Amino acid sequence: MPRPTLTRTLRRTGALTAVAFAAAVALAGPAAAHAEVEAEGARALDQNVALTFSAESESGSAGISKLEVILPEGITPADITYKEGPKGWKLAPTDRGYTVSGPKLAVGEDAEYVVSVRQLPDTKTLVFKTLQSYSDGQVDRWIELDEESEGDDHGHGHPAPRLDLKAAAPGAKAVSPTPTEEPTTAAPSTSAPSSPSAEAVADESDGDDGMPVALPIGIGAAVVVLGAGVWWFRSRRGGAA
Repeated sequence: MPRPTLTRTLRRTGALTAVAFAAAVALAGPAAAHAEVEAEGARALDQNVALTFSAESESGSAGISKLEVILPEGITPADITYKEGPKGWKLAPTDRGYTVSGPKLAVGEDAEYVVSVRQLPDTKTLVFKTLQSYSDGQVDRWIELDEESEGDDHGHGHPAPRLDLKAAAPGAKAVSPTPTEEPTTAAPSTSAPSSPSAEAVADESDGDDGMPVALPIGIGAAVVVLGAGVWWFRSRRGGAA
């Protein structure tokens, strides 16, 4: 083969190799991204366990701004305490788990945070389905179970973070449920309300002897009438004389 032809062939082969490598990297990028939860040596029924969550960014134009976690059975939002995470991020409980959110992270920056669980349930595996939101509204759904996360035969699934637990330590027991504030109920009044008839009687009584007010008034009126009658009778007798 003439030398110029060989040179052109090598250049063409190198270009094709570079293109193939770039394509492989581009395809492997999404497959490499994942969301995970870790707790070294965690056992069932362990108490005050620190769980470290990490969620890799899949966006090339926006930063992660929120992670919503759906708690597995046996763990309630009241059992979760926020320990640390990205600057300015805070935890807020929801009806099915919690959210950790705050100022958006830099483009391509992964989100990592730590929470403490009051007690792990007595089970072998815990799955923490996670919704990963970006500042532009995009959402990555890390919610697939093992049998659902095979994706498109290239590993492009979105498996939910999973934590495998060791068997509970000998003698370990479940603690009482997290106490919740119970609504207070006002104690019923022990004094019976006064009846209208009793109040009416009280209004008509005068003094300590309970004598009705109408009685002295009636007596006074009778005395006045009697006096007027006596005066009139005497006046007539005087006139006749």
